[in-house]
Amino acid sequence: MTDAEKIEKAKALLGDRLIESAHPAPHRVFLTVAPENLRTSFAALKSGLDQWYVSTVTGVDKGDVFEILYHFGDTSGSITVRTSIPKASPHLPSLCAVIPGLVLYERELQDMFGIVVDDIPDPRNLLMPDGWPKGNFPLRKDWKYERPKEIIPGGKA
Repeated sequence: MTDAEKIEKAKALLGDRLIESAHPAPHRVFLTVAPENLRTSFAALKSGLDQWYVSTVTGVDKGDVFEILYHFGDTSGSITVRTSIPKASPHLPSLCAVIPGLVLYERELQDMFGIVVDDIPDPRNLLMPDGWPKGNFPLRKDWKYERPKEIIPGGKA
């Protein structure tokens, strides 16, 4: 299936849920949907375009909003589904009911950006250690790293 055919099929499958479509390079298709339409859009793409393998999920801090990109991959190229959520209220629906393997990516979004994934089946930290300070999200632009005080065993206090 060509990229143009993928876009036309996605338009038919998603209908008014599709905000925008783009074809920035060969074998690359971008589809934009609202966060509240992610679950139904994923289900439609999974069945109608046979897109079920999500190769990765990317989060981008754009200041007032987070952009989340879900990258579907197959042998003919990739389809990226993007959505944006306000940084002031960063909530996304869990998509594990449609693609169960997304739980790891959703946990990563929570740890690294502080995005709340509603109805996530396993909300535990994935990358950050137990006891990590609340409100510290390393991939946010406003995060400040504070080097811990060095402790030298047997050294002077």
